[in-house]
Amino acid sequence: MHESQRPADVAGGRHIHHIDEAHTPAGAISRNWLHLINNGLGEPVRVPILIARGRHDGPTLGLTAAVHGNELNGIAVIQRVISSLDLETLRGTVVGVLAVNVPALLREQRVFPDGKDLNRIAPGRAGGDQAEVYIHRFVERVLGRMDVLVDLHTASFGRVNSFYVRADMEHPVASRLAKLQAPEIIVHNPPNDRTVRGTAASLGIPAITTELRDPHRFQRTAISGGIRGIENVLVDLDMIDGEVLCPLVQTVICEDSFWMYTDEGGLLNVLPAVTDRVRKGQVVAEVRTVFGDVTRTYKSPRDGIVVGRSVNPINQTGSRILHLGVGRSRVQQMPPRGDDLAELIDD
Repeated sequence: MHESQRPADVAGGRHIHHIDEAHTPAGAISRNWLHLINNGLGEPVRVPILIARGRHDGPTLGLTAAVHGNELNGIAVIQRVISSLDLETLRGTVVGVLAVNVPALLREQRVFPDGKDLNRIAPGRAGGDQAEVYIHRFVERVLGRMDVLVDLHTASFGRVNSFYVRADMEHPVASRLAKLQAPEIIVHNPPNDRTVRGTAASLGIPAITTELRDPHRFQRTAISGGIRGIENVLVDLDMIDGEVLCPLVQTVICEDSFWMYTDEGGLLNVLPAVTDRVRKGQVVAEVRTVFGDVTRTYKSPRDGIVVGRSVNPINQTGSRILHLGVGRSRVQQMPPRGDDLAELIDD
């Protein structure tokens, strides 16, 4: 390797331009700063990445957090999963991207500084604007090197989520990855969009999106659930020893989901909580004037389960009310393990 291409030490980690297993010795964890773009002063904008490489060969599991800058629970999940690994027995590599959207994270906002949502413009463009170049280089230098992806998110500002997963439940690997998270809800959602998950799928990388509850905070129960789900994946991929801990009897699978929106502004009060069941025709929200008069009530158009909901009373016309999962069924148990997930990926 040419001297100029060697990783350089910077801010507690190594400055790199792409993911390369050779940068991390077998049986070690490396701390890396991936250089994607430069700011207006010509200084590099770097993405923090932990790479845990086992002593033995195996698949590469990718974990990504903070694609939106206000989604923090996934950061703690990645930190704790990687710090708990036994590198002497680990089979394969875990790549943990602690914060995909560094500029937004530093600004404590959801979207990229130019106002674009990175999870709506992937895979970007090499010759595009700032956000498009940023996500394009991330896909090219990091995402494409993964065998499996778990993309960790939360709700946005002013909203709360259940612990739920979006996945293509007709894809055998994605379906199994989703069930291994043991979430409260799984929403069937084919990845035919410009999300990070959709881009991974277009590259042939099985992927799911895990929603770890609420934004802009660390939440113990959400983090614990996220850790358990990733550890289940590691066991099922035969990357670590252990047993899958997957109480799926409590998980509800929804065939589809949609958001309800207001058509009148005012002070919004959403009545059901996340994971509540609602019936068709049930009143789920009301809007009041600033003087307290009810001007509008909203009823559920279908039977369903509340996947997420608004908690922001300041409601402009066209604001979100709640995210309703429909066509639900309860999962009784996981299929027998064997080497199912590892074999499916090999296939």
